[in-house]
Amino acid sequence: MNRKIPVVKEILGANDQVAAENRRAFEETGVLAVNLMASPGAGKTSLILATAGRLPDSIRPGVIEGDIASSIDADTIAAHGIPVVQINTGGACHLDAPMIRSALPHLDLRAIDILFIENVGNLICPADFALGSRLNVVLASVAEGHDKPYKYPGIFTVADVVLLNKADLMAVFEFDLDSFRRGVTMLRPQAPIFVLSCRSGEGVDSWVQWLIAQR
Repeated sequence: MNRKIPVVKEILGANDQVAAENRRAFEETGVLAVNLMASPGAGKTSLILATAGRLPDSIRPGVIEGDIASSIDADTIAAHGIPVVQINTGGACHLDAPMIRSALPHLDLRAIDILFIENVGNLICPADFALGSRLNVVLASVAEGHDKPYKYPGIFTVADVVLLNKADLMAVFEFDLDSFRRGVTMLRPQAPIFVLSCRSGEGVDSWVQWLIAQR
């Protein structure tokens, strides 16, 4: 008998139980938890900083930073005065619910309104592991090409919202925006799509207004 499928189900089931506990912790403290998933270099940290910089003073951000190694991004976020906890997975290609649970005691959730969870840069594994967040955000970038929804459908099917970063490079990379939109809509028709550039600021305000409305 092939034990692979039952074992995978057991792992995901155990993860989902912890994710439910995490979600209760977020709900009890009024925290909007956002799972930010993207490939390496898409601009996850840049998006967090651009978003945090446009939030009203009454909405306090916090960050859980996931990386295979180093604290480079966490140090960048901390330099902007944002509470942040680093998780190094030591080789794992995604964060999971137990990792998030282990990080929570290091954050004062009652002093945070929106918690950004920057997942490990990967367009495959993060889609399978619930963290307890209320929003799944998939961030793509123009530099990656317009075919990502077709090549990595799994991660787009769990997206509550899709962001396309580096819009200022659209002409340089001959990015087919219509094709990208069709791919996303085919997989997740209810997910809004925001086209933006963290570098220029284009479109970021619209995304931030949508995010604030989710609270």
